[in-house]
Amino acid sequence: MAEREVRLPIIGMTCANCAATVERTLRKKVPGVSSANVNFAAESAFVVYDPALTDFAGMAAAVERAGYKLLPAAEDAGEDVEQKAREQEVRRQKRHFLVGVIFTTPLFIISMARDFSLLGPWAHAAWVNWVLFALATPVQFYTGRDYYTGGAKSLRNLSANMDVLVALGSSTAYFYSVAVLLFPGLGVHVYFETSAMIITLIKVGKLLEASAKGSASAAIKALMGLAPKTAHLVGENGDERDVPAEQVRIGDVVAVRPGERIPVDGEVAGGSSSVDESMLTGESIPVDKAQGSKVFGATVNLQGRLKVRATGVGSKTALAQIIRLTREAQGSKAPIQRLADRVSAYFVPAIIVIALGTFGLWWALSGEFVAAMIRMVAVLVIACPCALGLATPTAIMVGTGMGARMGILFKDSEALETAHRLSTIVFDKTGTITQGKPALTDWIALEGSDPEAALSLAASAESGSEHPIARAVVDGARARGAVITEPQEFISSSGFGVEAAVSGHKVKVGKPSWFTGADALDEKARRLAEELASSGKTVMAVGIDGKAAGLLAVADEEKPGARDAIKTIKDLGLTPVMLTGDNKEAARAIAERVGIDEVIAEVLPDQKEAMVRRKQEQGKLVAMVGDGINDAPALARADVGIAMGAGTDVAMEASDVTLVGGDLAGVARAIALSKATMRTIKQNLFWAFFYNVVLVPIAAGALSGLAFIPHFIRDLHPAMAAGAMAFSSITVVLNSLRLGRRAL
Repeated sequence: MAEREVRLPIIGMTCANCAATVERTLRKKVPGVSSANVNFAAESAFVVYDPALTDFAGMAAAVERAGYKLLPAAEDAGEDVEQKAREQEVRRQKRHFLVGVIFTTPLFIISMARDFSLLGPWAHAAWVNWVLFALATPVQFYTGRDYYTGGAKSLRNLSANMDVLVALGSSTAYFYSVAVLLFPGLGVHVYFETSAMIITLIKVGKLLEASAKGSASAAIKALMGLAPKTAHLVGENGDERDVPAEQVRIGDVVAVRPGERIPVDGEVAGGSSSVDESMLTGESIPVDKAQGSKVFGATVNLQGRLKVRATGVGSKTALAQIIRLTREAQGSKAPIQRLADRVSAYFVPAIIVIALGTFGLWWALSGEFVAAMIRMVAVLVIACPCALGLATPTAIMVGTGMGARMGILFKDSEALETAHRLSTIVFDKTGTITQGKPALTDWIALEGSDPEAALSLAASAESGSEHPIARAVVDGARARGAVITEPQEFISSSGFGVEAAVSGHKVKVGKPSWFTGADALDEKARRLAEELASSGKTVMAVGIDGKAAGLLAVADEEKPGARDAIKTIKDLGLTPVMLTGDNKEAARAIAERVGIDEVIAEVLPDQKEAMVRRKQEQGKLVAMVGDGINDAPALARADVGIAMGAGTDVAMEASDVTLVGGDLAGVARAIALSKATMRTIKQNLFWAFFYNVVLVPIAAGALSGLAFIPHFIRDLHPAMAAGAMAFSSITVVLNSLRLGRRAL
């Protein structure tokens, strides 16, 4: 049985070590799982498994034994199952936080009043400490319950996560205070407010972090929200009835009124309109649609009423595929994340050692047990493995989501990372830089000919042929106002041209070299034909009643905006190269018009991969941009393969990046997005490391001897340390969210 890949939401992770534990559990303790990637920021796992050996129940049971909750895949249970489970978890966390606030606020006020001698004769009364104990206990064991259970599960899995640090820090302050209550000889001051504030401040930090992480996945949620919930199903007798969109089946016809979103992928079966496809392609210019045109679900019908025959519904629509690919990219791990993962694995044990060392050193130097204990608690709660764990995945989530909105789909985060280091962009010509189909570019009537009449006769003769060049002539002539007449006595001379009788005239259209008799081109006409050919165009002569009447030129023209796109690529410091099987003259002509200096022409399809490999052997990091089946080997060989979305499925399957709209400007946008995302990741990692490297020593008392530094920094209170710890994670996530607001 073929392996299956699913995205499974996870509830209960608090830091990168939790993600590592779930990943290790799925890989090593569930038979049949061949790979698992757990994304802490997205709170989900991408699992590849053999359905013959395991199923969701087996994976969920193993993850639950590890201390976490696995939810079924959306396609099995629906998106609302995950949404409801997460909303329920948020409500539970908010209840815990509310209890923390209710009890911590009076606890803090009483403690501060006592410290500032505002309680008068009651300041040191024994009953005050018992009141503080009564207020602190619900916070410690209700609001802070998750830290105890999470820490215990982590230790049971032979790892240590953030919960261990918070539980150790708050418990030290709490149980020392309990000991002072029971054994007054140990001291007079209790630290119940410290333990309660640690838990409450970190809890509010986690809630804010969860909200920010939710914003990081806003692009996916926005895409999911675009799909219409209702469709106007057209019956066999033409009547319409509204049905849930998921009930539409392939082959059904649906009506789409102006201003509505199209509920399915399909073909226009009736009507004409223009459609806004910007949510799919990133391009704001509406696309005209007529009978036979392809349309896509969630795009907006702007003008006329359309009837659409469904060809893709549910999970088979382009929108569903975009969401799936984007989620897969968000769930994958970028190579740069490995550093943070390695650090996170040793982070918590190292902090525990540093905290114990801090306690022992200060107790030995000062002889003050309480002061040493407070520093130890500050070290435990200020250390933040979460910031390290969030640095890369949050930026990847925002970057890939932003790409999806622009019609740029990254297959995985490794492609997103690699793209920022590219040095050379190799472009296929046909269908990538050019339109991919010939078009009539020139019509030159020769002396003595009626331009309009001669063009109509030439196009009428060509209308009897199905050759792509003949089709280009007919379409181009019709666009110029020519009247097309049915040809008679049509004869096609393979490799030369066509002859036909049209409206009483004998018409001949073909290669200039075919015209050798009385209809031969004169010197001026030959020079014109040579000039057109030298610019990369296919030239045909037109003869009417035995006399040369004109010249037609057909070419596969460059896409609109191709020159601007190549200029932008050059501005990014990259070298564009054209790689094509076309002849050198045609390739050079197109290259000059779009601004490409290096052209490799007359390359056979099976040689394209070798050309890409040769560039790599020269030390270049190469992207290949193509759209055809013959581009697939080169796309696969390149460091980053970029497929034009209007191309073949084979090309897109072999690529690392897909440009949904087929717009060449998307290449530069993809690279710019990669650069911006990697810049954000490096900023996040810098601040995460900087935060821990600087603040952990401060919490340990490294500045205690510097009198010019304010005492609240020199002697960092554990409550302030807890606030700083919560702030660090939020800072990293907010920095990632800035990426989504940048213009590329």
